[in-house]
Formats: sequence, C-alpha cells, structure tokens
Amino acid sequence: MTHGDGLVRLEQALARSEADADAALKAAASVSQALKKLRAAARDGNLRELRPAIAAAEQAMIELRQQVANAEEGWDFDEDGYLGSPAFMRELVETARGMNVRIFEQDDRLYCYPALVRVLPNERAVLIDKTRERRLRPSVLGSHLKEVQRRQPRFRPEQFLESLLEAYSALVARRGRRLSGDGPVEKLLDVYNLFTLLPGSSREYSRHEFARDIYLLDRSAVDTTRRGYRLSFSASTGTRTAGSTVRVITEHGEEKVYYGIAFSAPG
Repeated sequence: MTHGDGLVRLEQALARSEADADAALKAAASVSQALKKLRAAARDGNLRELRPAIAAAEQAMIELRQQVANAEEGWDFDEDGYLGSPAFMRELVETARGMNVRIFEQDDRLYCYPALVRVLPNERAVLIDKTRERRLRPSVLGSHLKEVQRRQPRFRPEQFLESLLEAYSALVARRGRRLSGDGPVEKLLDVYNLFTLLPGSSREYSRHEFARDIYLLDRSAVDTTRRGYRLSFSASTGTRTAGSTVRVITEHGEEKVYYGIAFSAPG
C-alpha cells in the first residue's frame, strides 16, 4: 500500500517489520523448545529421543533463519528519501491530528504548541525543542507529542522579558539615545540578532524558537520588568515587508506576525 505521493508510509513499513519480528520470535521459541527436549534427552540418557531431538532443533533453526531473512528482506524502506522529503512530516501531522494533537506546519518546522518539532534526517531523529527523539513511528511519536502538549510550558516569561529589555537597551544605546519615557520601536529581528551574536548560537536558538517565545510572552500578559519598564508590541508597516518580521503559528493554527517592540520607562 502506498501513500498519495507514491511512497510507502513509514507506519505501514514498520508494522510489516513488526509482524516479521513476531514471526521470528515464534520461530525462536520453537528453537528453544526443541533445544530443551534435546537437553532433557541427553540429561536422562534417552538415546531413542536424542537423535530426533537434534533433528527437530536443526529444523527449528532452519525456520528461524528463514524468518530472520524474511525480516531483513522485508525492510526495504528508503529511509533517507522519506525522512528527507515532506512526506514524513505530512504523515506525522496526519497521524497526530487523528490523535487530537494540535500540530501545524510552517517552513521546515512543526508547531505542536508549546513545542517546536524539526526532522533531522541524517540523525534518524526529530528534535522536539532541544530534545532528540529517535522513536519515529508516527503513531508512537504522535502519542509522545500528545503527552508533550499536555504538559505546562517550561517557558518563563519574566526571565525572557528581562532579556528582551537588555537587548532593547543595547539597540537604543547604539543610536546614542537613553531609555527614558516612551522608547523608540526596535525591530524584533535586530533583537534576535543580538541574542545570537556568538558563533553557532543561531543553531542553538533558531528564529522559529525566538518567534515562539515572543508569542508565549505576548500570550502570558507579562509586560512589566522588575524595574518597572513596560513592553509594547508594534504593528508597524514593517509587518508588510518581506523578511522584516518574525512569524509564529499559534496553538489554533493561525499565523501571528510580529515586527517590533518598545519599552516605556517607569514614572
């Protein structure tokens, strides 16, 4: 059976291999049973049963080897081609949604609020936020994502807000200004670039993750720092300029776009 794009689905291929493994296990049980009879005949000195027991064990071994060969031959799945194509993500989304998991695709990521999921084909894994998950069978992975979605987000809005203020203050200072009164709007992409100045840091903290965290902060309604600076989001005309915004898919599957932020000083 094939998927709509002509590829065998991973769930089906794994189900077939699981059935092959079950058959091999039954054959292995027959080998074990035959060897136990051989051992009993040798232990008791039952010469009449000894040679038939050896022959039965050999026959059971032949059947086991055949079942293992069947399992090896049966796994002809193109792992590289499938995991590296959109087909795997589509199958995962379809399977997870069938399990009442809220999951949506954007670019090369899956938004499974509050987690982000990325396929790592070369590692035979998916990355769920910062955790590598190697159980790739869609029904198993879908169950895991359902459990992830039940958990409370580890996101700490207060800490993230303080980090935003620090980066925002640095951007304002670059313009030779002081943070007083209603501060100027600074682009969120400039804030993100400050967050990821160190080499390799953009791989550790992607733009998608930053956008997700901005949304979680916005959603939390936490907008005032310890020193009383208050955050506001700007819906500038920049939201209509390609490449100037950060975008996120909400838990309801809607796209939300952010452009800039500003902080107003206390008092």
